[in-house]
Amino acid sequence: MTLIRRKPLLAALALATAALTPLPALAEARPGEGVSVTPIFPSVAEEHFRGQIAIMGLEELGYAVEAPRETEYAGILLGLAYGEGDFTVHAWDKLHDDFYQQVGGDEALVKAGEIIPGVLQGYLIDRATAEAHGISSLEDLRDPEIAALFDVDGDGRADLTGCNPGWGCEQVIDYHLLSYGLADTVTHHRGPYFSRMADTIARHEQGESILYYTWVPQWISGVLVPGEDVVWLEVPHTSLPDGNNDVNTHFNGQNLGFAVDALQALLNRDFAEQNPAAREFLARVQLTTEDESAQNLRMQEGEASPEDIRRHAAEWIEAHRDQFDAWLAEARAAAD
Repeated sequence: MTLIRRKPLLAALALATAALTPLPALAEARPGEGVSVTPIFPSVAEEHFRGQIAIMGLEELGYAVEAPRETEYAGILLGLAYGEGDFTVHAWDKLHDDFYQQVGGDEALVKAGEIIPGVLQGYLIDRATAEAHGISSLEDLRDPEIAALFDVDGDGRADLTGCNPGWGCEQVIDYHLLSYGLADTVTHHRGPYFSRMADTIARHEQGESILYYTWVPQWISGVLVPGEDVVWLEVPHTSLPDGNNDVNTHFNGQNLGFAVDALQALLNRDFAEQNPAAREFLARVQLTTEDESAQNLRMQEGEASPEDIRRHAAEWIEAHRDQFDAWLAEARAAAD
């Protein structure tokens, strides 16, 4: 091996410079250099914002991030478990627990951290109908006359804008209709969700009664504002398909019927163990429900292209640069 010998003065200057500037050197560390990463996203574009924030952080750590694969939620967890992808930031802790356990749970996957805590789901109706008829509970729809207020197709049953097959929430809604005795008075329409919600919003604008399921964070609540345009419906008691009825389903004193949840970063276990920097970064990065709802509203107002979403993510990072850099520093430290 041929050694290149530095002149003593140049060597001393190099050592002095390194000693005086440890922070820039650390800031430039790229522990993911040479490692290719494949994210898995859902097909719902409104959920890609947080994914782009995660991607940009991994890129700053040196990872080469491939174009995200897209599938439904059960497929996301299955793909991660089988190594067809390396991470997602789109798994619901409680709602998707059955999916998680079915693909191997902790043996196959790593729950890194909560990307968005305090996620809500539930049923809402327009405020005008609620106040005019004294409706406050989903159970009120057992009354055929009340249910008929939300009849859209003329069959006398309430039409509930519900959840897409494969999202997980559709199973909870179907279970609720049976558990609360609503199978004969309410029809659950299972998607396409955003198309049906566009019709629901249009009916509200025309002064018609509306009944729908939604979740927060999401742009829907920026258009149909709870407490102003619409109201949450309570359920008579907690009743969930998995029988775990001890979870918290309450928000602002109301029982919404769904577990107050968190959106998680999940990693393939082998990838997580081989890439502590990626695992640590994804464990740290976190948004609020307000952050994502506001971005989703921008999409609804026309800024909905992949380039727009990427720009929104870059703008969010710039607005939170100090915190983002702290997450990156912790990720780099984990790789040492």
